[in-house]
Amino acid sequence: MTKILVTGGAGYIGAHACKVLAREGYTPVTFDNLSTGWEQAVKFGPFEKGDLLDRARVDEVFAKHKPEAVMHFAALSQVGESMQVPGWYWRSNVGGAANLCEAAVEAGCGKFIFSSTCATYGDQDGVVLDEHSKQMPINAYGASKRAIEDILENFEAACGLKHVIFRYFNVAGGDEEAEVGECHRPETHLIPLVLDAIDGRRPKLTIFGTDYDTPDGTCIRDYVHVMDLVEAHVLGLKWLESGKDSRDFNLGTGSGFSVREVMDAAGVVTNRTVPYEEGPRRAGDATRLVSGSSRAMDELGWKPHRSNMPQMIEDAWRWHQSEGYGV
Repeated sequence: MTKILVTGGAGYIGAHACKVLAREGYTPVTFDNLSTGWEQAVKFGPFEKGDLLDRARVDEVFAKHKPEAVMHFAALSQVGESMQVPGWYWRSNVGGAANLCEAAVEAGCGKFIFSSTCATYGDQDGVVLDEHSKQMPINAYGASKRAIEDILENFEAACGLKHVIFRYFNVAGGDEEAEVGECHRPETHLIPLVLDAIDGRRPKLTIFGTDYDTPDGTCIRDYVHVMDLVEAHVLGLKWLESGKDSRDFNLGTGSGFSVREVMDAAGVVTNRTVPYEEGPRRAGDATRLVSGSSRAMDELGWKPHRSNMPQMIEDAWRWHQSEGYGV
């Protein structure tokens, strides 16, 4: 079976990607340092513990498994944190990606699927962001991801490393069987925070900023179901396997939800009230980020059929009520 190296495969999105890869007949090889991932999430293929900044370890894994492609999810990804310790983000995200690209080329692995972000576009209000939108990140997280996109272009020009880049913002939901799910320590993502507040795992949700220029004053984001998202990544892999050129794709629904709208939907799905308090804005948060995905639909045949808010919350709630990873 064809092996795919999945960096960050013990994390939320990476673990779901491994599940879909296995379902599609591939062998996902998870490479993760477990700083934010969970070894219990590695259920669909071999596990190799290591850090992307450790080049010797990366080379060792390539030599052992000889993957045909890389699916790169591993990254630091907290916007607020990136504003406080930008150097950490540049060293880890960019340095790790450079090591990974070099190791892939030297091992003869010529296909690279990269998990980027719509944060590379910065704060562009009132528009649906597409692949032609100007990239002007406003935080170190988005800037580090943008830099990795440049690295991939450089490696293609110099070494022929073909790549597919996916840009998206908020990911939610979980697989129907609740085999893997969203579990961060600390948790920073809105929907699991809402569910934590609903079932009493935290006293209340904090809404960071209620004075944004939106209908209800709270930030608006585009949400994509995690299973829709990782299925797009597998389509990207097949795109490269068919010999097509490098390409970038946005993944979104074209319609966003405000923080208050997410809270309201969670209340309806769970039939419970969301306790909350209002707090100040966080540095680096954009007002509205909505990502169009017509290119992915037209060229990859991607269909985000699970990406509606009730479905995403229902699937997240199922995982939330399970034993999860026992933490």
